[in-house]
Amino acid sequence: MEFTLITLLNGLSYGLLLFLLSSGLTLIFSMLGVLNFAHASFYMLGAYFAYAISIKLGFWPALLLAPLLVGLLGALVERFGLRHVRRHGQVAELLFTFGLSYVIVELVQLAWGKSALPYAIPKQLDGPLFTFYSTTFPIYRGFMMLLALLVLLAAGWLLKRSRTGLLIQAALTHPQMVEALGHNVPRMFTLVFAAGCGLAGLAGVVGGNAFVTEPGMAAGVGSIIFVVVVVGGLGSLRGAFLASLLIAILQTFAVALDVSLAGGLAHWGVTVDPEAAAYPLLQLTLAQLAPVLPYLLLVLVMLLRPRGLSGVRD
Repeated sequence: MEFTLITLLNGLSYGLLLFLLSSGLTLIFSMLGVLNFAHASFYMLGAYFAYAISIKLGFWPALLLAPLLVGLLGALVERFGLRHVRRHGQVAELLFTFGLSYVIVELVQLAWGKSALPYAIPKQLDGPLFTFYSTTFPIYRGFMMLLALLVLLAAGWLLKRSRTGLLIQAALTHPQMVEALGHNVPRMFTLVFAAGCGLAGLAGVVGGNAFVTEPGMAAGVGSIIFVVVVVGGLGSLRGAFLASLLIAILQTFAVALDVSLAGGLAHWGVTVDPEAAAYPLLQLTLAQLAPVLPYLLLVLVMLLRPRGLSGVRD
């Protein structure tokens, strides 16, 4: 019971961090139709900006200022870069954001170096939230979960209830009509792109000290968030939330159990021939397979439900 509960909570906290990161990408695609390959790089910038600000002002100002700086940078990227390549189609947008991701990584290495930074959890949030038998659950992970849930509620309201969200969705399909009503469509697109990048920056602020802040952190989560967005359903916030939790819990339990495939089959009563059990494939542990599981899930979802878990754009 103790093992199951703590592992489940660890999976939920990791899943909600994945959602916090993928929600910005989902928001951008849902409202602009742009699949931003540089999204994980904005996540990395959020962590680095938060580290630099926290040294001078502390963690709480960094929690507010770092996402704003990342959002401002995203607005500049959209206004002076992405807007000019959009007229050439989605392939040009993909190539632009793909190249931008490498530019950001190189600039980060020039500014802060290639080593990991000592970006620590703030003292106010460094401790146990509760103790279950002999195992403690960190208060910082609870803080991450609460923050991600608040973002889910805010983004859902923005997409479904706010006048701005309805206008932006209308501008995606009928931009000329929205402009005829007196609205500045390019400015709305810039604000949405900035908001999506700001959410990535917010994930970097809380994820950088929970895990590690170093130049490879963007590459470490870059492919996972695209798996989350595709498995959930492109443009679906609800689908991204479900996919984030599913992938994180699957990986967390795989790492925590850490049994070989042969041992797992034997545990479930499946008889394995001793000679077959010696095959290298059956000797692999679930922890070794954990990095592959999201991509296996992606293949399975594409075969059974090509439009993703949600199946519709929010």
